[in-house]
Amino acid sequence: MKFFILPIVLCTIVLITACEQQPCANVDRAAELNAIEDLLESYIIANENQDFELIEKIWAPNSDIILYGTNTDERLMGWTNIRAAVRAQFSAIENTYISASDQFIKINECGNTGWFAETLNYNFVHKGEAQSYSNLRFTGVVLKIDDNWRFVQAHLSLPGNVAIDK
Repeated sequence: MKFFILPIVLCTIVLITACEQQPCANVDRAAELNAIEDLLESYIIANENQDFELIEKIWAPNSDIILYGTNTDERLMGWTNIRAAVRAQFSAIENTYISASDQFIKINECGNTGWFAETLNYNFVHKGEAQSYSNLRFTGVVLKIDDNWRFVQAHLSLPGNVAIDK
C-alpha cells in the first residue's frame, strides 16, 4: 500500500507545481504605457506624413492581425491586406491632419499585451476636396514583439445617432 500512495503523492505534487502560473518579470508600467502612447502618436505621424516605412514598424507583420475600417467592407485580415489598403489610402488622399483625444491605455500584468481607445479628428483632402471626420473612434490591441509594441488588432468607427430610446 505504501508503494501505491508514494507515486500518487509525487505525481500530484508534480502536476500542481507544473500547472502553477509563472510570475511575470518586474514591469515598469509607466514606461510601457508611455511606449504605447508613443506608438499611437507614431501612427498619427505616419498617416499625416504618408510614411509607409513607419507604418510597417507599427503593425505586426503577421497573417493573423486584423483592421476593421469605417466602410462596411473594410475587414482587413493580415499584414498583406492592411499594407495594400494603407498604400491605396496614401495614394488617394493628401494634406492629412489628425488630432487625438480621450486616450485610454491599459496593459496586462506581464506588460506584453495592451489595449487602447481614443477619439480622432481626421482631416484630409480627397480629389481636391477637404474632408473631415470628427469623433472617429479608434480602438485596438497591441503586443510587445521583440521588445517593440506593435498593432495586432484595430478598429475605426464613426459615431452614429441611433435613437433606440426615443
